[in-house]
Amino acid sequence: MEKTMAEEEPLLKEEDCNKKGGFRTLPFIIGNESVEKMATYGVMPNMALYLIKEYHMELTTASNVLFMWSSATNFMPLVAALLADSFFGRFYTIGFGSIICFMGMILLWSTTIIPQAKPPPCSNNPICSSVAIPQLVLLCTSFVLISIGAGGIRSSSLAFGADQLERGEFKRKSNLKESYFTWYYASYTFSVLIALTCVVYIQDNVGWGVGFLVPALLMLFGVGSFFLASPFYVKLKCRSSLFTGLVQVVAASFNNRSLELSDGTSNYTWHCRSGSSLVCPSEKLRFLNKACVVRDPETDLTPDGRPKNPWCLCTVDQVEELKSTIKILPIWSTGMIMSINISQTSFPIIQASSMNRRITSNFTIPSASFNTITVISVILWIFLYDRIFLPLASRVMRRPIRISPKTRMGIGIFFSILAMIATSAVEGVRRSLHARSGGSQMSAVWLVPQYCLTGFAEASNVIAQNEFYFSEFPRSMSSVALTMNGIGMSLANLIASFLMNFVDWVSKKGGKESWISSDINKGRYDYYYLVLAGLSVANMIYFLVCSSAYGPLKGEKKLEEEQGEVL
Repeated sequence: MEKTMAEEEPLLKEEDCNKKGGFRTLPFIIGNESVEKMATYGVMPNMALYLIKEYHMELTTASNVLFMWSSATNFMPLVAALLADSFFGRFYTIGFGSIICFMGMILLWSTTIIPQAKPPPCSNNPICSSVAIPQLVLLCTSFVLISIGAGGIRSSSLAFGADQLERGEFKRKSNLKESYFTWYYASYTFSVLIALTCVVYIQDNVGWGVGFLVPALLMLFGVGSFFLASPFYVKLKCRSSLFTGLVQVVAASFNNRSLELSDGTSNYTWHCRSGSSLVCPSEKLRFLNKACVVRDPETDLTPDGRPKNPWCLCTVDQVEELKSTIKILPIWSTGMIMSINISQTSFPIIQASSMNRRITSNFTIPSASFNTITVISVILWIFLYDRIFLPLASRVMRRPIRISPKTRMGIGIFFSILAMIATSAVEGVRRSLHARSGGSQMSAVWLVPQYCLTGFAEASNVIAQNEFYFSEFPRSMSSVALTMNGIGMSLANLIASFLMNFVDWVSKKGGKESWISSDINKGRYDYYYLVLAGLSVANMIYFLVCSSAYGPLKGEKKLEEEQGEVL
């Protein structure tokens, strides 16, 4: 029988493996990704202002550039994961990614110190010069390198750290890996907070040159520390890609399309993976079952039970893995509209810049630092839900209470609707106040509700999505579950770019001022966010339909019987 997903084997001898890995290597692995997060999240928030002020771009153009950059950054971990699993291995993928990301940061920093790298300042010319093609190529090259590098680091760091705890005495201590995951996500949150406060503050108050040099130095530190611990890492060989197996199912089903399947599964010989509990495929999406039918063992299989042509014969496990992916796609797609709302990063920065952000006579909150409210709201939601709501609800109901991932995803979409309505309302009031008072600034404190609601939406929906994918995908597809959110966010950025361009095109017909004008006081961003709110309402209805059609989750009925009510 075929074993398509071979176990990873160490590059080192077994006796050497016990001397490597362990907790001593984790600070270097986690630290490298942490500084990458500080670097990338440190340059992204203010990038809209940088493109508008230094490259003289319109807000729509700057937003399109950032949408594309964010889309590439979210998609690259999937590409890097495929390369790591199939060719390079995790160590070299992280290493190459770190070096490439550092090169991208250096290139981005060079645009601040080389006068010819960007258009001349408008103050020196009566008419602002537009960005030249070579200048735009240099800027976009830095973005591409950062995206590729970040993809290499993010795709493999979590799994590479877990590899260090899979050898010798560390494998026998199950609590070590739980502690590792806790510290990994804690370092992620801490890194984002540092980026949105310290790095952003330097850019606003010291200048772009130092503000972009700091992320580059952070990446240099990360690269050096990661390779410094190279002799102590457990480095595993790459394995065949799961995605190749899914494509093989589609190809085998097509190649065997002439095969007629009768009702039932007992009439056929199915090709099963060695040691698998799946001996026959399910009746759903039956046309895919043609991929695992053994028509003639002598012509289809080798003497050791492997298929002679894996593009014409697959295992039952491969077929069921593809079916699981197809079944999950509708609910997965509902997360993209919410991701479109979250990806609206350019306007909130411009909105905050136009408001009164002064705390004292000597301190003004940087516009991009308001994103920390979203991060803090995520942490607050997790604490309230896990430590207060569930214990209190269980005590009141006198039985264990658990809210299913689908319900929490729906709650997240609802909070997203409220966030868009709040953003539209605040912008409408800000614009009216500016028009009536001739430029009086509204307090930026009014931005807090929309950022909090966005944080609550993200915490409820995104965390529930991860739990949903891990519970519904087969165990062999855990790597796919890790990439689903990133793929959705990548596509959401592309859709957001198209949507923004469409609204801009429609709203400025007849010579009217665009809703998405570079002058925030002439535009109608309150209308634009009402459009996003309307799309979110439609998405909520679509989610309810998909959720009802999906049915109960795996093990949900059994869990309800054993542990209590599942809402």
